[in-house]
Amino acid sequence: MSDAGDRIELRGLRFEGAHGVLAHEHVSRQPFEVDVVMEADLRDAGASDALADTVDYDAVFRAVEAIVTGPHVDLIETLAERIAASVLSAHARVTAVSVRVRKPKAPLPGDFDWAGIEIRRTR
Repeated sequence: MSDAGDRIELRGLRFEGAHGVLAHEHVSRQPFEVDVVMEADLRDAGASDALADTVDYDAVFRAVEAIVTGPHVDLIETLAERIAASVLSAHARVTAVSVRVRKPKAPLPGDFDWAGIEIRRTR
């Protein structure tokens, strides 16, 4: 976490994408849910009230949307890595990012809420 213990959280982002190992998942879109938690020192933003002193979460939202709705990947791990890399490369204030990707309609043979993964990456 940042020295200040500050976080910006985007929870429950929902998009449709064509991702998965099975042949039909390469072409059929299905729902994905994403959480992004960014660690950054937010004291400057709190004092200045200026967007330039924080992380623009609209830009993060749009980047996540582009990745999830974009080209097919087999693994949700790949989606998470791409999201984390995008956040860290585009937002210098972010010192670490956690990304959770959930697949509510994963092709599993029973009743479940979702299948998913979570990663954490730092600078």
